[in-house]
Amino acid sequence: FPKLLTLMLSGMCGSIQQELDRFAANLQGSTDLQREVTAQAFSKARKGFSAAVFRTLNATLLHLIETRLPLSRWRGFRVVAADASKLQLFLKDATGRKVREAIAFMLYLPGSEIALDFELYAPQVSERQMLFEHLERLRRDDLLVLDRGYPARWLVAVLLARGLQFCMRVDDTGFAEVARFRRSGDAEAVVTLAPPSAADAKDYACPRVATRVRLVRVITPTGRVHILMTSLINPIDYPAADFGDLYHARWRIEEAFKRIKHRLALEHLTGISWLAAQQDFGAKILGDNLHALSVYCAAQDPAATPPKARKPETATRRYKPNRAYAFAAIKSRMQRWLLSVPATLDDIGKLFTELMRNLIAFMPGASKPRNT
Repeated sequence: FPKLLTLMLSGMCGSIQQELDRFAANLQGSTDLQREVTAQAFSKARKGFSAAVFRTLNATLLHLIETRLPLSRWRGFRVVAADASKLQLFLKDATGRKVREAIAFMLYLPGSEIALDFELYAPQVSERQMLFEHLERLRRDDLLVLDRGYPARWLVAVLLARGLQFCMRVDDTGFAEVARFRRSGDAEAVVTLAPPSAADAKDYACPRVATRVRLVRVITPTGRVHILMTSLINPIDYPAADFGDLYHARWRIEEAFKRIKHRLALEHLTGISWLAAQQDFGAKILGDNLHALSVYCAAQDPAATPPKARKPETATRRYKPNRAYAFAAIKSRMQRWLLSVPATLDDIGKLFTELMRNLIAFMPGASKPRNT
């Protein structure tokens, strides 16, 4: 069981047999592939455990992180983004083998680039329903940031009833109050939303009462106007000018889905059953969290900025570890550290040094608008 988990956590992106042979060779310290386990044996063994193990391990990891690391906050809140992404998976069911659609859902901490929770869903489940089923993972000190696919009167009522704070984009979402606010030209306003419908109040166990929210107008550097709805009504404690950067931070979850799909081959499965898909999904999200944790810790080094960054012509640039390089640097080490030779502080220090020797430059505030 520990070997199965370790193998899957390290990211299986190649053929199953090749990954197994490399895994065995790495544990033995050999540069030649070692055949110890067959792909058929791996397929049989994986049927013996639930995919929920990865969410359980992730919850433990998050607890350890929060008790030991000074993670970033926004005005005292832990910022949590929620989003979903479509996947094309080759699966087998009663009708045969074919490419099928699935939906990957995540709660994400954009400041530390770590997934708070995750689950793989069938395409029939709506994104709002996915979020509703994960609300128990949120705390009173969380600030939920959502894109414009989520707003609904019942969701606002549920969040407020549970004491959860939120900020969501509501451009062209059908709220009459938002339409009036957009036409008004005001920078911000506190409005009252009509109660959710009787059916929604019953389905989602939320009070059927009017709710007060704050609307904030945000103008992007390209001149586009976004309307944000938030439960943070006090303009003194939460100035309207701060919400643009807060909402922009949500974009990190979009980048996370792209990274995991590309670097960890999220749509590449090591089995054709729904259980295998759930296991692979959970393992790769948790594996990405371990990579993110390594990069986050390595980047705390004050010597992280290379000498060339001190030149006047590059003064506006910032540098961060190359995540693509980090995947390769961490994979083999993690296998050995979890199963054979536990890591020492010196080992981890050497890894961090290696990560900080492979930096990429980025320009703060730079953007690449989508082609529409």
